[in-house]
Amino acid sequence: MGKLQDKVAIVTGAARGLGKGIAEKLCIEGAKVVVVDMNEEICKGTVEEFSKKGYAAASFVANIAKEDDVKDLYKFTIEKFGTVDILVNNAGINRDSTLNKMTLEDWQQVIDVNLTGTFLCTKEAARFMKEKEYGKIIFISSAAWLENYGQANYSASKAGVIGLMKTASRELARNNITCNVICPGFIDTDMTRAVPDKAREMMISKIPLGRVGNPSDVANMTAFLASDDASYITGEVMNVGGGLVL
Repeated sequence: MGKLQDKVAIVTGAARGLGKGIAEKLCIEGAKVVVVDMNEEICKGTVEEFSKKGYAAASFVANIAKEDDVKDLYKFTIEKFGTVDILVNNAGINRDSTLNKMTLEDWQQVIDVNLTGTFLCTKEAARFMKEKEYGKIIFISSAAWLENYGQANYSASKAGVIGLMKTASRELARNNITCNVICPGFIDTDMTRAVPDKAREMMISKIPLGRVGNPSDVANMTAFLASDDASYITGEVMNVGGGLVL
């Protein structure tokens, strides 16, 4: 029996990449998982894959930057699985360019999804979790919150996620709801595979462990924070980056 047996989890941005790895790990640990993404075809494909493996999973298509979509997501989750115990705020996008070339639209799109969407999902999760006096909210930020050339919008959004988590952890602790952030380093995903070879080699050279991380590295930390093994941990920032941030 897994550490998350019969718990219900929502994982945003979970159709592929890092989010998919996290969702599958929660399933392996026994959770019932709602896979949330904007891409309906990939989202359904991921859930079909999970179902063939015997996991309890359901797909939901949503733009988390839209409040009505988020409310519908939670309504669906409650109707499907009866409750919500875990939220993993993983969904994120990037629109990279240097400051002088970055458009307001590029800035706003990233802030809307990465920060506002995370706020909306967290706010709605807290409403249900406070009623039952139990919940685990895990925020996925990034080592790039410190700074990353050409990513002013992305870095600002991920720094904002940490600030949001800190306040949420303070406000929700009285309701037995823990909130923590994971900051992945350079993880092998579609996003990082798009990085030019020269820049990729430079990034790897900065990692003390000398390798790119795997989605499973982040998924394992997520499953731990979502479990009762982490019941006395809240308000923390966990770096999973092979020592990239020391």
